Amino acid sequence: MELTHQELWAKCCRFIQDNITADQYKNWFRDITSESYADGRLVLTVQSSFFVDQLEERYRGVLRAGIRKVYGENVQLYYRFRTVQSDPSTTIDQKSAGSSPTILAQRKAQPANPFKQPDSNDFDPQLNPRYTFENYCASDSNKIARTIGMSIGDNPSLKTFNPLFVFGPSGVGKTHLIQAIGIRIKEHNPHARVLYVTARLFQSQYTAAAAKNINSFFHFYQSIDCLIIDDIQDLQNLPGTQNTFFHIFNHLHQHDRQIIMSSDCAPSEMEGFEARLLSRFKWGMQVELERPDISLRRDVLKLKAEQDGLALPSDVADYIASNVTQSVRELEGVVVSLMAHATVLNRDISLDLARRVMANAVKIKRRQVNFEMITEAVAAHYNICPDLLFTKSRKREVSDARQIVMYLAKKVGKMPLTTIGHKIDRTHATVIYACKSIEDRLATEKKLAADLDAIEASICSE
Repeated sequence: MELTHQELWAKCCRFIQDNITADQYKNWFRDITSESYADGRLVLTVQSSFFVDQLEERYRGVLRAGIRKVYGENVQLYYRFRTVQSDPSTTIDQKSAGSSPTILAQRKAQPANPFKQPDSNDFDPQLNPRYTFENYCASDSNKIARTIGMSIGDNPSLKTFNPLFVFGPSGVGKTHLIQAIGIRIKEHNPHARVLYVTARLFQSQYTAAAAKNINSFFHFYQSIDCLIIDDIQDLQNLPGTQNTFFHIFNHLHQHDRQIIMSSDCAPSEMEGFEARLLSRFKWGMQVELERPDISLRRDVLKLKAEQDGLALPSDVADYIASNVTQSVRELEGVVVSLMAHATVLNRDISLDLARRVMANAVKIKRRQVNFEMITEAVAAHYNICPDLLFTKSRKREVSDARQIVMYLAKKVGKMPLTTIGHKIDRTHATVIYACKSIEDRLATEKKLAADLDAIEASICSE
């Protein structure tokens, strides 16, 4: 007897239940229902777009395995939100469950609408599913903030840290941390009304509300269980918006709702704010995110490389971590640029490539390099006498080493070709030929590229 689409989904759910924890199943799969299954198209009804983001980000593997086991290969998976809508754009179309999901017809994420009556089944928290605690590297520079954030996320009813005010310079992970708290709260209670909003968006919504219906604006924000406001310093010198936020803040705090804010400076250093609002920023917990230390920078590089499927050699990671010291965001940007350069140039990731990528992005302290340092480094690497490099010897190992000296003198030492020729007793044309010869060989000889990286590292090391 052929199973109905509900029975097939129930069978799939049993498989999923056997492969995840009871809480995970209860929170993310128990309420999913099968709307239909025909012609290789499975339509599942879920609570909201946030559920889709979480399912695809965190449970895609087990969901895909269950569908493949029960329904077979080449099944197309569709999600439909539980709200009553006829617009087909509210359905998210995924490719075969046997392959990596690709959104073919996708909803456009919209900011929460403060002029619409709250509906728990149609509420997008505006959280980035990648900003989880699992993806948030820990170190001494963020240990306190991370620990407090996890405490709030795991136990939202504990209001010891309410409000939470996270501050620190740009690029240290404030946005990631405060969104991770929201995601963790939603993991424990998918029905919690969590909202992430930037201060600029809050300001623009308030401006629109002042001209339309300010009561709807208040009603919307007073219904939030956990309000996360990013870059609160952007409300500086906006007395009307500050006054509105003051009353929303009071309502949420009096009703034991969690408030989380981020800023580029501590409340004590903020200017252009009403004193009564600043005092409320200090009511709960103020915690600073410091510049990433070397350990955190290495961990961020490793995690980012793993997520992008990039093989990042340890010497390259150490070089980047040692020179990119101000921002986690900048570290991630270097990895993205490195991957793009490696793909376009069809080259393996190396120190030389890393230096090229970072040349215009990061100010790197370099020691003064002279011709003698280069000849000694090359001779030491190839285990030959430095004096041989200045002779007329045509032996392959000496000739190659001599060309490498000329190449590095131009590249690392930034020396004029005539100066290089004078130093090594060769003509200007010979130096040009040597440099071009090494450049041509680098495209096909991996060992030569590795040798040059090693020699350059020894020259440029402190």
